[in-house]
Amino acid sequence: MADRKFLVILGAAESGIGAAVLGKQQGWEVFVSDGGTIKDKYKEDLAVQGIPYEEGRHSAEKIVTATCLVKSPGISEKTEIMKKVRAAGTEVCSEIEFGYRYKGDSKIIAITGSNGKSTTTMLTYQVLKDAGYDVALVGNIGYSFARQVAERPCTWYVMEVSSFQLDDIHSFRPDIAVLLNITPDHLDRYDYVFENYVASKFRITMNQLSTDHFIINQDDKVIQQYLATHSIHATKIYFTMNGNLQDREGGYTNESRLYIQIDGDMLDMSIHDLVIKGKHNQYNSMAAGISARIAGVRKEKIRESFVAFEGIEHRLEYVATVRGVEFINDSKGTNMNSVWYALESMKKPVILILGGQDKGNDYNEILDLVNEKVKGIVCLGADNTPIHDFFDGIVNTIVDTRTASDAVYAAYSLAEPGYVVLLSPGCASFDLFKNYEDRGKQFKEAVKNL
Repeated sequence: MADRKFLVILGAAESGIGAAVLGKQQGWEVFVSDGGTIKDKYKEDLAVQGIPYEEGRHSAEKIVTATCLVKSPGISEKTEIMKKVRAAGTEVCSEIEFGYRYKGDSKIIAITGSNGKSTTTMLTYQVLKDAGYDVALVGNIGYSFARQVAERPCTWYVMEVSSFQLDDIHSFRPDIAVLLNITPDHLDRYDYVFENYVASKFRITMNQLSTDHFIINQDDKVIQQYLATHSIHATKIYFTMNGNLQDREGGYTNESRLYIQIDGDMLDMSIHDLVIKGKHNQYNSMAAGISARIAGVRKEKIRESFVAFEGIEHRLEYVATVRGVEFINDSKGTNMNSVWYALESMKKPVILILGGQDKGNDYNEILDLVNEKVKGIVCLGADNTPIHDFFDGIVNTIVDTRTASDAVYAAYSLAEPGYVVLLSPGCASFDLFKNYEDRGKQFKEAVKNL
């Protein structure tokens, strides 16, 4: 049995099922284990593939004998099953690592950062797709990478990756890696040590060669501090909103124009032609444009895609205007940096819907913008104590709610014509909602019912 290929999947959601399907296709003996309940659609996938599974428990004695264990990004190392897996010395890899091993000659653009990942990934994918590339959207957004490799392999993969997925890579090497920014997030998973989280993000470059490209935000102090003391093998290309790049290749904005220069060829367009607004989306657009140019897309095609791209659901998404009050859904804003960007792009007085599962937020990050723009806070969370502790005495009106409809009604009651109600929670959603999509959808539904 020395050559037995036994693959165990921990967590039967999109990424786990994708890895199971690929493993089965590649001749592995596969077993899926989920501590909770498995959705019916995923059970059907497993039944079709003839893959055995368990739910509601983890059979540790079987799991630790795996040749390779693919772990869902949502499972913490602090769980009992992971402690047993690590004690047994079982190889653990993420789904993107497992998919990478079977990707063949295809190329990968991998995008990470604390904020803006989804928008940048979607925009990059859209540019390549519009340009006629054989491309798939995978990772945290879109399809499971492993499943795409198994069922419809492509020449290019544009992939959103989180720090959790990067924690368990070994050989994963993107041809083009993008690091948008690093701000405190998920610190509960990193023993509340920010440096651990930073190091995790930089794992995206760990296997890159000098022939690969690493696209970096020059304006991010945390990124620059890390680069000052660590060497990166990939070719570094920067983007910035502080002047030009002194004739280096990359992206920059200057007054109201956006520039991207790769291979001596300059893309120059007005910022006002971007459908997605705000400074953060200028950063996202530069990162996407540089990636596309390195991938060989012509600048005219990039410009066309930029002008047409309308953004993604739950990220600064316009919902409706009700009797002069505008409603914006930024449910995907789950940390303080996201809230900062959302507030920074608001041009009207704001009623801010804030709260959820606090991951160790420092509300000082948004204090100046709150003082400048926020007229009232509506808390939407099971425990709103951290928000009250910080903002009581700073913001005159703070209201507590526990449902999306109550939050919308309370915010609408506080707003005046010409105000904007902004759902930008700055927290995870799991205290009251299934996920940020559920929170955003309930918010939009409540607005429509006003």
